[in-house]
Amino acid sequence: MSNNMRISGLASGMDIDKMVSDLMKAERQPLDKLTQKKQILEWQRDGYRDMNKTLKELDDLLFTGVGRQGNFLTKKVTSTNEAAVTATASGLSGNTSAQISVSQLAEISTGISGTLSADPNAKIDPTKPLDQAGTFRDNSFGTSFELKVFQPDGTFKNLKFDIDPSKDSLNDIFKKINDSGLGVTAFYDSQTDKVSISTKQTGDNKNGAEIELVSETGGNFFTKTLGFTSTAIANTGKNAAFTINGLATERTTNTFTISNITYTLKQANSTATITTTTDTDSIFNTIKSFVDKYNEVIGKVNDKISEKRYRDYPPLTSEQRKEMSDKEAELWDEKAKSGMLSGDSILSSGLAQLRRDIYSSVNTGNKEMNQLAQIGIKTTSDYLANGKLEIDETKLRDAIAKDPESVMKVFANRGTTYEDKGIAYRMRDSIDATMAKVELKAGKSYSTNQQFTIGKNLIDVDKRISDLQERLKDTEDRYYRQFTAMETAIQRANQQSAYLMQQFGGGQ
Repeated sequence: MSNNMRISGLASGMDIDKMVSDLMKAERQPLDKLTQKKQILEWQRDGYRDMNKTLKELDDLLFTGVGRQGNFLTKKVTSTNEAAVTATASGLSGNTSAQISVSQLAEISTGISGTLSADPNAKIDPTKPLDQAGTFRDNSFGTSFELKVFQPDGTFKNLKFDIDPSKDSLNDIFKKINDSGLGVTAFYDSQTDKVSISTKQTGDNKNGAEIELVSETGGNFFTKTLGFTSTAIANTGKNAAFTINGLATERTTNTFTISNITYTLKQANSTATITTTTDTDSIFNTIKSFVDKYNEVIGKVNDKISEKRYRDYPPLTSEQRKEMSDKEAELWDEKAKSGMLSGDSILSSGLAQLRRDIYSSVNTGNKEMNQLAQIGIKTTSDYLANGKLEIDETKLRDAIAKDPESVMKVFANRGTTYEDKGIAYRMRDSIDATMAKVELKAGKSYSTNQQFTIGKNLIDVDKRISDLQERLKDTEDRYYRQFTAMETAIQRANQQSAYLMQQFGGGQ
């Protein structure tokens, strides 16, 4: 029955709406319980997903930190003459020393054209089409040209360029060359009225020019208009020449790598000694970052699974929330949300497995360095910390300095068996397994409810809520029909009473 057809208590004098509302409060109790159950399921779902985010943070740090072998092989590199030579190192297992004497730096190859203008007092305009740019000393522009350029890998690359003198300016042509990928830089200087063309990379071709004119079509743009006197446009490239630990050698660039050390030569006719040592600080900080994140994560998970559940504080209904102040509702919600994952078996077993991963020894090949305790990392003596780790800084630094490779294997050893895997690999496997179980129960942010257990429960609760709401609507309508019938009966009785009184009064 629609609201506009409902009859208020005009005949009876009763507040029908209030009476129906009171009756419906009792009827709605099952609906309130279902709504509260739905809220609890949503809180549990969100709690599980938050835990997975926390575990993913640890997994990511394991991947980028102690799970990477290269992070344990970082080296400090020092140069006795940084103005002459600097260096960086990666992937070194041992420490080295190298003496470098630099006799020549690598240089680019550059070619300079003749003057372009026929009149030194009337320079060429490089922004206008060639046939409008001014008076060239030779306007044999042609229709195309082809260049051959020496590449850093020792090969050559050829490319042909078209010319339209009615459309292309000098700047347009040089932009085509510069953007072509040949590795060439060309420009016109109006002050000198000349063109410079050079390789972007350093190095000596040894067998000829680094930039060579292969052909010209329809004219002589390079050899006459620009005034290059030879097809060998640029042939001044130089290799870096140096002696390292007594071995004389060359490279096409000033930066090169030998035995995992990357050298940068800066000054010719100079000498420097490059020394590498274990970067203890960097390795220590990588391990400390892991310990800090591990402690943070197990702290959060432990807090969740040990959080007290206040069953006397169910989620507030909308009516209950209206009757409370904002502060009261906030305090109630804190209690209601508490303990949603209390004693959860998935998270509890996941933590237990992570502890096993950490405490079990690793086959490093060094019995004196095959578990965390031996390199200065152990469980804190505070039992309330629930297995958090603490670092003996002196002991850990000593282990890193003494045998960084064994320390690396404790964390990042690669293997097919559990015993051979480093702690990082074990933990990543365990985290993946735990997260997969959580996802089966609580899904991901983009999962549909049909894809996980709590979601299926929510679907069931939503259906029951919908069915119950329909029944409550029918019940409310029934109450109003009953009260309407009562009001109609009272109204008729009143009318009959008034009629009788009128009749009796009329007979006197």
